[in-house]
Amino acid sequence: MNAPHSRSFLGASATNIARKLTTQAVEKVWGRDLLPRPFQVFGDARIGEIWFDPPPELNELLVKYLFTSEKLSVQVHPSDAQALPGEAGKEECWLVLDAEPGATLAIGFDEVISPEAMAEAATSGAIESLLTWYEAKSGDLFYLPAGTVHAIGPGLSLVEVQQNSDTTFRLFDYGRPRELHLERAIAVADGGPYAAQYRSGVAERGQTLFDANHFRIDRIVGSPDASTCADFALTMLALPIDGTLAFFDGSEKVTATTGECVIASGIGAIDFADAGTTLLIMAK
Repeated sequence: MNAPHSRSFLGASATNIARKLTTQAVEKVWGRDLLPRPFQVFGDARIGEIWFDPPPELNELLVKYLFTSEKLSVQVHPSDAQALPGEAGKEECWLVLDAEPGATLAIGFDEVISPEAMAEAATSGAIESLLTWYEAKSGDLFYLPAGTVHAIGPGLSLVEVQQNSDTTFRLFDYGRPRELHLERAIAVADGGPYAAQYRSGVAERGQTLFDANHFRIDRIVGSPDASTCADFALTMLALPIDGTLAFFDGSEKVTATTGECVIASGIGAIDFADAGTTLLIMAK
């Protein structure tokens, strides 16, 4: 990357789409009573997710923060091809922001498992021990194709980028009184190990973190160079991980910081002068 430079609002078009997305705080049994800064306190609620409401321009994508104090269910999502009427496919990507010592994520199986054996293990609870658990640390990246059996452990703060779908099939939920979906889960699940190329760290990936089937995620540190700017003419989501972004909302200059997300029609609508690290997320 060339030497960074500051981008100016001078000459930017007032027709640019650039605005903050509204958020939703979602309670989860595995959530936290106290969220890290800069997120607010929600009383006695156990908040597990902070969603950014998908805008009409990018309604196919959902970006959110996850905060865990307990294990999430062992679950799987269908692909677009596997989804039945009333369902929707879902691929997703995780970026670990913070991890307590020993925090882990389960993705895929240690060895290939048949559908029959998976169903038996889900029923008995043995499925948890058959999964591959990865120790997680800040900066780790995990891409999960649809059909990947997974679970998230406690003590983690993540950014998740996904298809805008709530189709989740639970295989095992540690005895919680929530519905399981064994028939559909087994039908769409990949019973093999997790592919090594889907796991890495941000330092290994460079600018483009993942170029997946339904979205692309890029990591910009500071101000992008001219060649980078040329790659981002389309509508995108900008998520400041640290630092501050400035952008146009109509004719006004508005700032966005960690915990906020911006939709912008082109990188020229964003001023990276005071930015730290930003994720740029585009639909495909």
